[in-house]
Amino acid sequence: MTATASRRGFIVTAATTATAALSLPNVVTAADPKPTTPTARFKFGLNTSTIRGQKLGIVKDVELAAKAGYDGIEPWMNQLETYVKEGGSLKDLGKRIKDSGLQVYSAIGFANWIVDDDQKRAAGLEQAKRDMDMVAQIGGTHIAAPPAGATDRADLNLMQAASRYRALLEVGRSIGVIPQVEVWGFSKCLSRLGETSLVAIEAQHPDACILPDIYHLYKGGSEFAGLKLMSGVSMHCFPVNDYPADLPRAMIADKNRVYPGDGVAPITDVLRGLASNGFKGMLSLELFNPDYWAQDAELVVKTGLEKMKAVVQKAFG
Repeated sequence: MTATASRRGFIVTAATTATAALSLPNVVTAADPKPTTPTARFKFGLNTSTIRGQKLGIVKDVELAAKAGYDGIEPWMNQLETYVKEGGSLKDLGKRIKDSGLQVYSAIGFANWIVDDDQKRAAGLEQAKRDMDMVAQIGGTHIAAPPAGATDRADLNLMQAASRYRALLEVGRSIGVIPQVEVWGFSKCLSRLGETSLVAIEAQHPDACILPDIYHLYKGGSEFAGLKLMSGVSMHCFPVNDYPADLPRAMIADKNRVYPGDGVAPITDVLRGLASNGFKGMLSLELFNPDYWAQDAELVVKTGLEKMKAVVQKAFG
């Protein structure tokens, strides 16, 4: 063997080894404790949209989530804004949440960080800054970053979007809250997992992460098998819901989301894939069903947690 061939072989071997190492998600070692029960594999959170229709306010939402036994809560920015306008202190709210045994694992905002218009994008970054500051005051660590303001742009340049996501990540780093670029199935951009992954990867930022969602993946036309290509550490939380069989993809809407396990989504396969890829974040119950909004909020919150735990038990039990 020549010296050149030997060097070439070494380089190929080294590159292959490095690539394999990077693609391996959170490899379980002897030091990693194994879950004692199937449900111990995940944490369970409540996105407050699930009981939005009852109009109880963020304080009551926190109380119900804690009483039901959730691990965390995901509020919407308009809830926090209303709370402040009515004289509430965000720091007091943060203490209430912490004392209730909950964590704010994410929040839902709609800053226009991705739009082409320079002035609107600058205003969007300022809004994002205000939103992140509010989230930080209640102890939150992450916030959703959907393609708000650009949902009609099928021709959005994804490399430019990646650069804009990087700018948003830098804003977040200055505050201590990480924006999660979100798959929005109904949008003409970032409706698919592949598009959203490209934006996250090409942002070339250590904090970059993705926020997928069972409903949005289905609505946007992404195959759930694509999740197997993603490391679990690229996702901090994973919204969980289900969809019925009697509505075609083009017609299904947020209001048609149902409890996990009550529809036809391959949730058990998704959960197994998340676990095998090293996902250790929060499963977040996110529903917008008017039938649930007409029911007692405590019943809905309790039922939602039971349904989430049931699909996890089915996947791993």
